[in-house]
Amino acid sequence: MRLSTKGRFAVTAMIDVGLRENAGPVSLADIAARHQISLSYLEQLFSKLRQRGLVESTRGPGGGYALARGAEAITVADIIGAVEGDLRDGEAEGNGITDGAAAMTAELWATLNARMIAHLQSITLHSLVSEQRSRGVQIEQKTVRRGVYKQPPSEPVRPSTPNSVFALGGFLLSGR
Repeated sequence: MRLSTKGRFAVTAMIDVGLRENAGPVSLADIAARHQISLSYLEQLFSKLRQRGLVESTRGPGGGYALARGAEAITVADIIGAVEGDLRDGEAEGNGITDGAAAMTAELWATLNARMIAHLQSITLHSLVSEQRSRGVQIEQKTVRRGVYKQPPSEPVRPSTPNSVFALGGFLLSGR
C-alpha cells in the first residue's frame, strides 16, 4: 500500500465535501481556495473518485461535486484506494522474493500492510466529518443563485436638462 499526498489531499477534499453535504454541490474552485490545493490536481483526483462511485458531479452554475452515497458508507480505504490504486498492490510486490534479507521481512511487511488496510477500512468519512464538526469547524453559508432572476423595476429617469435643440429653445424662451 502506498500513502502519498494524493491520498492525503483526496481525504481532505472529501471531508470538505462531507461537511457541506447539505448545502448542495461543492465546486472544486472553492475546495482549492480553502485548502490551497491546485485546481487541476483536484480535477484529476475527483475524476478518479467519480469513476469509483464516491462522488457525483453536477454541471452548470451552482454545480460541483457531492457525495454519491452516505458518508457512513465511505471509508478512508475507499478514498485512498480510488486515487492511489488498489491498496493490495503492495502485496504483489513482495511475492516471489528470492533475496535473503528481503525474504526474512516479507511476512512482516505483508502483515503491516494488512493491518493498515483494516484500520483505514474502519474509519468512515462520517466519523471524520463528525470529528471536524465537534472541533468547531464553521461552514460558511453561501447563497446560491440558480436560474434567471428578474431585475427589480427601477424608476424612470426624468432629465432636468433639455435633450434636444427644440427643448433647449423652449426652455430658453420660457425663462424670459
